Amino acid sequence: MRVISRIDIKNESVIKGIHLEGLRKVGNPNEMALRYYQQGMDEILFMDAVASLYDRNNLFHIVEAACREIFIPITMGGGIRTLDDIHRCLQSGADKVAINTAAVHNPEFIQQASQRFGNQCIVASIEAKSVDNSWEAYIDNGREPTQLNVIEWAKKLESLGAGELLLTSIDQEGTKRGFDNQLIAAVNEAVSIPVIACGGMGKIEDVAKLLNSTVPSAIACASVFHYDLLSIVEVKSAIADLGFPVRREVRT
Repeated sequence: MRVISRIDIKNESVIKGIHLEGLRKVGNPNEMALRYYQQGMDEILFMDAVASLYDRNNLFHIVEAACREIFIPITMGGGIRTLDDIHRCLQSGADKVAINTAAVHNPEFIQQASQRFGNQCIVASIEAKSVDNSWEAYIDNGREPTQLNVIEWAKKLESLGAGELLLTSIDQEGTKRGFDNQLIAAVNEAVSIPVIACGGMGKIEDVAKLLNSTVPSAIACASVFHYDLLSIVEVKSAIADLGFPVRREVRT
């Protein structure tokens, strides 16, 4: 199982909020990424938190700088609208791109992207919010509802060629109250592609609660690492103690 650091960025700074709102600065993205890499992180996810507002991703220089010092997979997300955007992300050093808003507006974009670049590059991002005993997909960094049922949307994204799903619970994001295990289990059971669980990790017990409910391909965390509430070693040890394979490498 992979452990991924999610680094949301606004105007050159790492930011963090609750329910994708109330964002505040918490650090420098390249310094954080290097530290997480040295401590044994498996992957880094750089997300432009305001890209959807301006129809562009502005993280290219940050990823280029990160690739000079860290050598694990990097995913870029936010404001990716065209095949040229994806090409530029990959040219900057990213291994994968995360796409949400553009996929909702034009689902065939996922198919076109996977056919051109390979589905291993295409991470379909779903921001999910609980609505009437189910979940609705949101776009624009959790601001706009889509009327899409998350489970059906996840199946559709898989059929279009997405290689992986980044599943973020808006309800749990930033709360440190634990993952939305029911949501993650429902999506994980509905698709056969890898699912990254994101949103809500706050304490080490949350790992066991999730993995006793369902086993995603990876967990993505922000607050627990940004605020030094848990170490990468602690999280990986908890996963290993539950009997799941995990890389234990620490780099210098």
